[in-house]
Amino acid sequence: MPPAAPAPGLVRAIGRNDLAAAVVNGVIGSAVFGLPGTIAGLAGTWSPLAYVLAGAGTLLVVLCFAEVASRFREAGGPYLYTRAAFGPLAGFEAGWLTFWIRVTAVAANLNVFVQYLAQLVPAAGRPAGRAAVIVALTLLIALVNLRGVRAATWTVNVFTVAKLLPLLLLAGLGLLAFQPDVFRAQAVAEPDWTQAVLLLVFAYGGFEAPLIPAGEARDPRRDSAFALLTAMALVTAVYLLLQVALLGLVPGLGGHRAPVAAGFGALFGPAGLAVASLAAMVSVYGYATGNALQSPRLLYAMAQAGELPAGLGRVHPRFHTPHAAIAAYALATGALALHGSFEWNATLSAVVRLATYAATCGALVVLRRKPASAPAAFTAPAGTAVAAGGILFCLWLLSTRSLAQGGVVLGLAAAGALLWLAGRRRTSSPAP
Repeated sequence: MPPAAPAPGLVRAIGRNDLAAAVVNGVIGSAVFGLPGTIAGLAGTWSPLAYVLAGAGTLLVVLCFAEVASRFREAGGPYLYTRAAFGPLAGFEAGWLTFWIRVTAVAANLNVFVQYLAQLVPAAGRPAGRAAVIVALTLLIALVNLRGVRAATWTVNVFTVAKLLPLLLLAGLGLLAFQPDVFRAQAVAEPDWTQAVLLLVFAYGGFEAPLIPAGEARDPRRDSAFALLTAMALVTAVYLLLQVALLGLVPGLGGHRAPVAAGFGALFGPAGLAVASLAAMVSVYGYATGNALQSPRLLYAMAQAGELPAGLGRVHPRFHTPHAAIAAYALATGALALHGSFEWNATLSAVVRLATYAATCGALVVLRRKPASAPAAFTAPAGTAVAAGGILFCLWLLSTRSLAQGGVVLGLAAAGALLWLAGRRRTSSPAP
């Protein structure tokens, strides 16, 4: 009898530049199309400084991720790092929370897609149209990722470039048309730095998602740090240039809920609204496609570890993708997008991610002291101090949240603990 064919495995097809593009795509989503006006209303002419402060705090966390990620070649991201440092239960909680971070973030972005599409096609804004658009988008994104990691990677690369071009165009032309009088009129009496930084941390979030499918990267230990640091530098530059350009281009920027559309309108007139709407939809679709490449691999990794049903760890024999995990992710994302608004999903995503960020910062310190740990291909400068700063940064942000928002995190963590205990009983039960 011939030997059984080996089970299909994942394909390592994500290169260094692909990974950097995925980080850019994972960070720049819907926030850039709404936050410049809100931040201007909170900090006025000093709002570019808020981007610097939030970026500096986020950099502490990014450096921790860069070092910890350079120790691993397997899929899982924060789930894998926390498990290696603190044990199975902590790792499961990190993976469980990270999955809901990604699902709620994409659900929020799908709602933004509908809002911008409704400006061009009003029927999309009605309840039936909204539901139809969300379902169609979710199915399309799932199918692209089901057909293979190479197709999904090329899609992410294309949409990363497509979303950057209009933003860079607006920033460049806006700086050329910069009006000092308009800029000076944006001043506010008392800047609200805390709220501005909190919102911008959400805008900088998502860099960790492309690390989840490390099992399909060619050399994740070498490439992760490069991708993280290069991409975050590019994102920070885009955010800063765009904010400065809009401050000098759009009078009363703080009162605009669609500041990018207002900027394009100031430059191109009525056609600017259509340009901004198309740019927003391209950005959101690219963001959602990239996340669908990454997040199902988290369920796949947890299933491979025996902590979730084994079916989620199956790989398609033809496409070599975790098709069951992709289907589960698509169902969860579509359901939350239909159930909640952009604000509801974005708030939940932002609060929950702080817990996983702090856990990875702590993992840096623990893994440095574990003799059995794989050596780091990248070493964060003053790593212990950086990790401590990242943890304090996350704790400070969590301390500003309401009891209700903190309760959501605790509720999800409790549900995860029960699921983990059920998985342990299932794996420890004797076979029939």
